[in-house]
Amino acid sequence: MRQAGKRRLTLAAASAAGLVVALGVLAAALDRAYPPPLPDSRALSVEVTDRDGELLRVFANREGRWRLRPDLDALDPEFTALLVAYEDKRFWSHHGVDPLAMGRAFAQMIANGRIVSGGSTITMQLARLLEPRPSRSLGAKLRQMARALQIERRMSKQEILSWYLTLAPYGGNLEGVRAASLAYFGREPDALSLQQAAMLVALPQSPESRRPDRHAEAARSASLRVLERAALKGLIDHGEVARVAGLEFSVRRRPLPALAAHLAERARAAEPGSLTHRTLLSASAQRNLEAVAADAAARLGRRLSVAIVMADSHDGSILAQVGSAGYFDGGRAGWIDMSRAARSPGSTLKPFIYGLAFDEGLVVPETLITDRPANFSGYRPRNFDMQFQGDVSVRRALQLSLNVPAVRLLVAVGPSRLSALLRKSGMRYALPAAADRPGLSIGLGGIGTSLVDLVQLYATLAAGDGRPLALSNGIDPVARPETSNAVLSSVARWHVRDILSDLPAPAGSQQIGIAYKTGTSYGYRDAWSVGFDGRHVIGVWIGRPDNSAVPGLTGLSAAAPVLFDAFARSGNDIVPFRPPPAGAVRLARNALPEPMRRFRSFEERLQAAPSGETAPQIAYPPSGAHVALSRSSDGSYRPLVIKLQGGRPPFRWLANGRPAAASVRRRDWQWVPDGPGSARLSVIDAAGRSVGVEIVVE
Repeated sequence: MRQAGKRRLTLAAASAAGLVVALGVLAAALDRAYPPPLPDSRALSVEVTDRDGELLRVFANREGRWRLRPDLDALDPEFTALLVAYEDKRFWSHHGVDPLAMGRAFAQMIANGRIVSGGSTITMQLARLLEPRPSRSLGAKLRQMARALQIERRMSKQEILSWYLTLAPYGGNLEGVRAASLAYFGREPDALSLQQAAMLVALPQSPESRRPDRHAEAARSASLRVLERAALKGLIDHGEVARVAGLEFSVRRRPLPALAAHLAERARAAEPGSLTHRTLLSASAQRNLEAVAADAAARLGRRLSVAIVMADSHDGSILAQVGSAGYFDGGRAGWIDMSRAARSPGSTLKPFIYGLAFDEGLVVPETLITDRPANFSGYRPRNFDMQFQGDVSVRRALQLSLNVPAVRLLVAVGPSRLSALLRKSGMRYALPAAADRPGLSIGLGGIGTSLVDLVQLYATLAAGDGRPLALSNGIDPVARPETSNAVLSSVARWHVRDILSDLPAPAGSQQIGIAYKTGTSYGYRDAWSVGFDGRHVIGVWIGRPDNSAVPGLTGLSAAAPVLFDAFARSGNDIVPFRPPPAGAVRLARNALPEPMRRFRSFEERLQAAPSGETAPQIAYPPSGAHVALSRSSDGSYRPLVIKLQGGRPPFRWLANGRPAAASVRRRDWQWVPDGPGSARLSVIDAAGRSVGVEIVVE
């Protein structure tokens, strides 16, 4: 009987070999007339990745299937070895059909009167996936074999294996090993456990009856059969089979990655024909900040949405952009990207008013300024708590976010200067419909801008050189704006950073070494908080997408704790601030020049000046000039002569915010630079009037 079985197997193998040869001749003859169907890349799922290629979001294909093509080089080699050993051990050597496997299948069919095993190669299985046929008839099998021979003429072994692992069914609407690994294990198939690899090998043979999330025992048994065969062939040790058999087997289906949903939609819309869209985001930062937003929304209330943006001030790339607390949360209108919606920024622009005042030499942090009811040509700002503090230092006024002192300084520098600073930073904003030019309300949030644009503005405070840096849209590379000048001088930026970094952390949060500012829009519609360390900027917005009021919602109570949580959970270490630049000093009020000890408005300074006296003007060098340095014979820098017109002596000169040793009555001043670089030169006359220029020393 045994000899008869061997004879039947030999006869079947010879018949199979003859059939393969005949099919090969026929396939070659009919190849052009009846070419095989080939894989269509357009039927793949669209992928959106982060800067390193990690998946952010996957879109189902037009058939509603998750179909992702794997990178064979990145596949777990143990999985590939198990697959070939189990499915097609001579895959790398045959030409689409394995005569020995087919002979075994024919012999089993003759002996049992039915098909026991199909003898299909991986190439034949790919042919069946590309040209599905419901029956398992002999005619269907012969067609598969012919198609396999044709496919092998057109595709390399690597391509065949790649497409098989792209199209193989894994249960439900999952196709391909990547989709299955992500859905069942929550990871890419690059470092699978032995149990996981065996399950992914066994699943395509009967994807519905072996679905691990529905039929765990069937999936487990099939996985062990894969391992037992691998052990018989010497691929793994028999002890490994026993070890895996003793492991717990519990698998659930997870949703495929859906991070950065709003940005992913924009990326796909920008290039609708592309299958892969690479962004500049960081998947880890995006994942962490989406969790921060979801946690905050759960605490804050049903209809509130949360948006968070994180950027790198060194290169302008957006690391994370959370448009809402949940893209699919209809109660929060989660489909609306609130990181890009224009809303009133509240008090978040105040630091830049103070920065301009520092640059103009109007005040320094310890200058006293008045916080009392005031009327600015009909505009009567009040503080958020409806209280007034009297005389406070500029430092304290900014930390308390007092409105009247901010407007006093805005009157002095001019709303148009603040508007120009915003434009220079690259920030986009919209004035109220009834306004044709910026008014005093711009300093208290009387414009519309987005969280992305606000983060871009604050990036100039965190950046090393203070130059405007256009944030990326998260998709395209960053391009620095044409202007090369800093938005604020290094000394002014340092004073602002020094003041904001000295703010206490909000209640319930730990001090973490960042500078930050909060803002609340009129009517409690928007709560903001923007903070930065020596490199990163994070902005938080909280409110309702329909712009309705939320009584009691403030930047300090709602947005600031989320900001601190975002920094703590972003996955990036806090970067220390840079040391103070040349000329940046902290001076006690009694060490200040007399005109700098208290801020006086233009009207107050005008009243103190004699009739007909002109304000001081720096005649040379003009603002923006590039001045070449020269050296004396001993190598030291020769002084630069600064010339002044008008004003009332004596004059107090300042270089980069640092006062000269003494007041002088002459209208020229010899200044010795520390070295090449930008510098801010200011002068204050006896009436408290000031003027400044910004130059570049070369």
